[in-house]
Formats: sequence, C-alpha cells, structure tokens
Amino acid sequence: MQTKEYRTIDRAAERWPSGPWDNEPDKAQWPDAATGLPCLAVRSRRGNWCGYVGVTEGHRLFGKDSNVIDLDVHGGITFADACAPDGDEASRICHTPDPGEPDHVWWIGFDCYHFMDFTPRCVVEERERGYPFTICEGASYRTLEYVREQCAHLAQQLKTP
Repeated sequence: MQTKEYRTIDRAAERWPSGPWDNEPDKAQWPDAATGLPCLAVRSRRGNWCGYVGVTEGHRLFGKDSNVIDLDVHGGITFADACAPDGDEASRICHTPDPGEPDHVWWIGFDCYHFMDFTPRCVVEERERGYPFTICEGASYRTLEYVREQCAHLAQQLKTP
C-alpha cells in the first residue's frame, strides 16, 4: 500500500477558523509499520477524523458488524464494512491496493466525534447560533498524528488473523 494524502475540503467555504487542522490533509492512507495492515484516516465534513484498519478474508473479524467488535481504541469501534462502493478515492473509506495486494478489505474503524472531541465545525455552529458561550470549551481536537497512533494501536490488536 502506498502512502498517500488527499485534500478535498474547502475550509474557507466551510468557514472553518484557523487551527491545528490548517496543514493537515483530509484523507491519508498508509501501511502500519509494525503489522503491515492498511490504515486510513478520513476527515468528516464536520472536521473530525475517523480512523480505519483493514483486514482481509480469513481474519477472525472479517465481515463482522461493528456492534460485536470490542477493541480498545478512541471511542470504541464505530465502523466495520467493506470499501464504500461510491464516491471518489480522495474522500471515501477505501484504498487503492498495490499490485499483488488484496483488494477485498474489511475496514474496522473509530471516530473522533465523541464527548469532549473538538471539531472545526463546532466553532462555526457556535457562531451561527449566536451562543454567548462556547460549547467546545475544554474539548480536544484529535489531530492526524493522534489518529495515526490510534490506528497503530488498533492494528496491533488486529494483527492476529
């Protein structure tokens, strides 16, 4: 799997304020260094990251629903499915495998949109609603680096078929 990054969200059009997301892409794919499993980080329209690790047929969790997968990762497992069949490569939950790599991958993932997770859209919504206070105060923005670390932790748990 090749390491790739994509930029797809027009932050000015979305009215995102400046923040730690300014120099981050909107999607990244890479092979996990320790396990070789394919990893994805895909930013939602709200600006939060979602992280995924792919397993192939024969893995004990291939084809399993996210509700029955109990692994230790930020916010718990919130996604398990095959590649999204539509959309473009730059924004969907899928990757382009290198020649000889399996293309039928089951993605197991998590999201960083839980209580105390901050998103760029959070600030925009506060402004739109005219709140005299901040609903985002005390929350943390989960960076791409954080999602990469969580994906590595998830990949370690998934390394055994």
